[in-house]
Amino acid sequence: MLKHDNSDTITAISTPAGVGGIGIVRLSGKDALKVADKIFCSKDGSKPSGFKTFTTHYGWISDGDKMIDEVILTVMRAPRSFTKEDIVEINCHGGIIPLRAILDLVLACGCRLAEPGEFTKRAFLNGRIDLAQAEAVLDIIRAKTDAALKLGVEQLKGGLSKELNKAREMLLDILMLLEANIDFPEEGINKIDLQEYNAKLKEAEEEFKKIIAGSARGRIYREGVRAVICGKPNVGKSSLLNALLKCERSIVTPVAGTTRDTIEEIIDIKGIPVRIMDTAGILEPRGLVEKKAVERSRKHIGFADLILVIFDGSRALDKADLNLIKKLPKKPVIAVINKMDLRQKIKKEKLSQIFPRVIEVSAKKTKNIGILEDGIADLVYKGEVSSGEAAMVSNLRHISAIKEAQILIAEARNSLDNKTPPEFIAQDVKDALVLIDSILGKRFSEDLLDKIFSEFCIGK
Repeated sequence: MLKHDNSDTITAISTPAGVGGIGIVRLSGKDALKVADKIFCSKDGSKPSGFKTFTTHYGWISDGDKMIDEVILTVMRAPRSFTKEDIVEINCHGGIIPLRAILDLVLACGCRLAEPGEFTKRAFLNGRIDLAQAEAVLDIIRAKTDAALKLGVEQLKGGLSKELNKAREMLLDILMLLEANIDFPEEGINKIDLQEYNAKLKEAEEEFKKIIAGSARGRIYREGVRAVICGKPNVGKSSLLNALLKCERSIVTPVAGTTRDTIEEIIDIKGIPVRIMDTAGILEPRGLVEKKAVERSRKHIGFADLILVIFDGSRALDKADLNLIKKLPKKPVIAVINKMDLRQKIKKEKLSQIFPRVIEVSAKKTKNIGILEDGIADLVYKGEVSSGEAAMVSNLRHISAIKEAQILIAEARNSLDNKTPPEFIAQDVKDALVLIDSILGKRFSEDLLDKIFSEFCIGK
């Protein structure tokens, strides 16, 4: 991202490219209202600079005597706006021609085209939100499910920031005590001090552990669960994928080995984004193509978070089934007995001796698919998901920094037990503070900001 003076006025199209009912051109900065005065013609002749904040007005955008489009103009005055600057939003007809014409006119009047994420960057730099909240904006935009959206909104509201600030205050209290001891070394660290320091360090460490504990579910909300459907050829893997997708995605035939390559789709199961993969049937390959397909299937099974191993219930378990069971990695598994609409030759009780979770379905007739979806959700969340849980963290940068901070505090506690000089303990606490401050944006570099906001779209 180029380095710009944040005192200038920026503009961008804030709606997706393409044809739509409405398009938005956004302006933010000290000259936003002045520019709007030049190009907006209201019905009664009044100017945007005279409009009250949080009001919308009907009129036209014009370039001199040339009318460009009929619009609704919204004014949001500083500091009560997204960027804490004066903001003007021009709602015009959607479509690249009117949007581009208005944007070109705004640029000609002295505005600068915004860099990716620059509106949100200004909201951060102007103190409206912290850096963790700014990154949550991107999570909301990219949310694939209601659960992912809920997590993004909670972080934008400051859920994670609140927990981190609580831990940060603990570290500052500890550091104050340590530095007082360093400044007055003649008093030394007595037994009472040791207990007090250790209790405070332990409290901070537990706070970090609590936040980290939610990171696995946070990653699931953001990136999804990697689930693989595996089994012998012609047991109904592709039919099961189609049943879960509720559409014909995979080709289904009575011929074994129809699926030669991995097919991947993302589906929403009870608010969980699930990256589900239909793999080639695992059996002894008959040629080079089948060999490659089976190798790829095993590779995906190795990377999976969850395995759905499927059996043909109308046929008794054979040597191939048993070999497949033996080769399954030690990961969460749901055994699926398919073709429950036919006469059964596999007893659920027998498979339950091998797998803790066994579900009978008919993929072809979509019977018990809802029960399988419930099973997947229960397995992922262990039935403990509720709005009262600790703040969840999904951003990999945040997770890494929090884990490093927790390690530093654990090292500080160990140093305290070994009666290490307080200067070394204080340094661990300071380093942990730097990591937390990097998440909240209390300390940052231009390179870090550029990296974060370059992932945003230009209009946000």
